[in-house]
Amino acid sequence: MTSLRDVAERAHVAVSTVSAALNGTRPVAAATKQRIEQAAAELGYRPNVLARGLVSKRTRILALLFPAPHSGFGLTEMQFATAAAEAATAQGYHLLLSPENADPVEELRYLTGLGLVDGVLLMEVRLDDERTEFLSQAGVPFAMIGRTREPGPIDYADIDFARMARDAVAHVAGLGHRALAFFNHSTDTYSAQYGPTIRAGAEFAAAAGQAGLGYVGDFRADSAEQGRQAFQRLIAEHPEVTALAVMSDHAAVGVLAAVADLGWQIPRDLTLMLVLSSARVAEMFHPRLTTLEPPSAELGRLGAGMLIDRLQAGEGGAAQQRLVPCRLVAGDSSGPPPAGRGGHTDRTGTAP
Repeated sequence: MTSLRDVAERAHVAVSTVSAALNGTRPVAAATKQRIEQAAAELGYRPNVLARGLVSKRTRILALLFPAPHSGFGLTEMQFATAAAEAATAQGYHLLLSPENADPVEELRYLTGLGLVDGVLLMEVRLDDERTEFLSQAGVPFAMIGRTREPGPIDYADIDFARMARDAVAHVAGLGHRALAFFNHSTDTYSAQYGPTIRAGAEFAAAAGQAGLGYVGDFRADSAEQGRQAFQRLIAEHPEVTALAVMSDHAAVGVLAAVADLGWQIPRDLTLMLVLSSARVAEMFHPRLTTLEPPSAELGRLGAGMLIDRLQAGEGGAAQQRLVPCRLVAGDSSGPPPAGRGGHTDRTGTAP
């Protein structure tokens, strides 16, 4: 294993100079630092993070607290994490992904108590999130991807849910639809205080009302079977609905199955949209679904950058707070409403 002494010999400097240049414990001339870094790269030197932390009081390790969804980490979720990791690496930090257990505060207490992380990046933020209170009281720097009900001076990057809902409603209204339904996450899968669930539901209802669309928003589904059952009940109770937005990829699978069971076709008989799913996920469906794609990579980069800025600025720095819009990616599942909207008796595409 390459040591500091090996790097020092290659760069023709003292071991203490190598340590100062790589650990940032004292200033080193730019030319000398460049020579040391080049020698370290040529020798494949990797610093001992724990030893460096003892000297600098910094480990340059960040923890990303990401409660694992019941369905596991999917492509959309991992885009947040990989972008945050890349942004941290670009600034000389390492990102530790830490899925939480049933007691997130206990997990935090253990993780921060080890003294191995400089700061924490929170995801899957609830409106009243006990993790923020613990970190504030413990004096641990943190930032959020998402936001609480009243974030105050906490750094965060989050989705612009109001813009997302307006874009979705404008899309279906522009196609001529007059009634929209929204299948939200189920409370047994996500916390009742899960921010995206609450905000998406409220903003869809508001946007539909402002556009004068009929709106049905009291359905919840997170599995294929729940999606199938919810769609069957939706059509029985609200036959006027001709456009549907679904929050869960799994529920969308069930909706497609229920549509096929009726002998319907998408988009001839129903416009179907995914909400907060990546375009790559939407492409896996047949037909390719229209989606409100979350700015996963941008939010991951912003969150990591805000946390690192907080570490460098300390408590006195002004809070950074950003809302980022989704991107509406039109697929093959969007079309005008069927003729004879509401109570369709002829599903061949002609008016009854």
